[in-house]
Amino acid sequence: MSRSLRTRLLTGIIGGMILLLTVFSLLIYVVISNALVKQFDASLASIARILAASVELDGNEVELEFEVQQMSEFQNTEHPTHYQLWGPDGTVLAKSPLLGTDDLLRLEGSLNELVIGASRDKNSQPQRTVGLKFVPRNADSHDEDKDEDGNDGDEVDEDNRPPINGQEFTLVAARNASDLHGQLRFLRWLLLIASAAVIALSFLTSAIVVRQGLRPLNSIAAEIATIREDSLTTRITAENVPTEVVQIKNRLNEFLSRLQASFNRERRFNADVAHELRTPLAGIRSTIEVTLTRARNNDEYKRVLSDCHAIVENMQTMVNNLLMLARLDAQQISFHAEQIQLAELVNSCWRPFSDKALESQITFDNGIEPEITCESDRQNLSIVLSNVLDNAVEYADEGGQIRTTARRIDDSVEIAISNTGCQLTTEQVSQVFDCFWRRDLSRSDTGTHCGLGLALVQKLIRALGGNATAELKPGGIFIVRLILSA
Repeated sequence: MSRSLRTRLLTGIIGGMILLLTVFSLLIYVVISNALVKQFDASLASIARILAASVELDGNEVELEFEVQQMSEFQNTEHPTHYQLWGPDGTVLAKSPLLGTDDLLRLEGSLNELVIGASRDKNSQPQRTVGLKFVPRNADSHDEDKDEDGNDGDEVDEDNRPPINGQEFTLVAARNASDLHGQLRFLRWLLLIASAAVIALSFLTSAIVVRQGLRPLNSIAAEIATIREDSLTTRITAENVPTEVVQIKNRLNEFLSRLQASFNRERRFNADVAHELRTPLAGIRSTIEVTLTRARNNDEYKRVLSDCHAIVENMQTMVNNLLMLARLDAQQISFHAEQIQLAELVNSCWRPFSDKALESQITFDNGIEPEITCESDRQNLSIVLSNVLDNAVEYADEGGQIRTTARRIDDSVEIAISNTGCQLTTEQVSQVFDCFWRRDLSRSDTGTHCGLGLALVQKLIRALGGNATAELKPGGIFIVRLILSA
């Protein structure tokens, strides 16, 4: 089921916004949470190093400085910090007072390298843990480091001092991370609520923007709804439309122009058909009525029937042409392509008109070379040539000339049929392919010519894959050019 343009735009905008906010929120959360965790771990690691630095060996005794054990971090019962010290043999040597009988998870790594992890205390509260394997200071060596002025030898780099006894101790410091997890949880909710608020505001803003953006289309749709078949002269006049919609408006106006022209042609066609049929029918009726006014001999009846027969033949030709045009428009005519020798076909099509041309002393010159051929449907191409030659004979001046030529142009063949004595203007020549068009607007020759011959020529030649044009040369030479595939 197709969705409206408004729904598609809103879905695309809100979907894109949700995607961007999701990526942005995840990025912010990862960056901030990593920073908080690193800050928390750095503080805990600092405590672990301080504790390790406070451990001394005095013979076989392990001593921790009293001040270190009394640090406030180890006295906080709400968010306690614990430590635990193991000897080389795994014996617990010391632990923070608040730890009681519980033990911390022992983390071991390389010498003087911090090992950071996460665990839970006895109350299942989250905590962060730092483990450090180190070699404690020797008390005797520490005393020897004092100088003559009584200054403490701590200025010596203890990290680079080689171990005296080689005994490695393990220290683990752990701190309750409830506050850290609370901060991260608050951050998640803050980002979620902020994203939801932004999405809601974006939806509201997008709905307003999309509605305003679609208003020109709604205006054009409202104007189109008022156009009826009897008001095709109306054009869409929507103002202040975006550039993209202007193109749609212009195309619609062009379509309305073509539709109006099509309706006008249909109305003219109906009127022309009615006029072309009414005149010969009126002629047949009047001829019969006059004949029936009194008794007549056989010769008179034969003459009347002959006149009626001629009128019926002209009417039948017109109806056949109309039927052919309708079938061409409906693409109901099939074609059989074959190689055709144009000179021979033109001579064949000329024979029915030779007697009429002789009566008017019109000369015919077939200037098409015998070797020029084209690939087309012989029967329908014959209809095209016959109609053009019939038109040429009919409108050539007495004693005039009709000439046919042909030439190859790339992959096409152009056939030119010209006649002298043309009395049309250049503007009128551009209308010769219109149905029922004749130079004589009074249609005094109705029943003899109906103006369908050249219209059928153009329709049929286009159906054969070619084209037909007409032009007027100086001296009253009218030329019809037929272009076909070679």
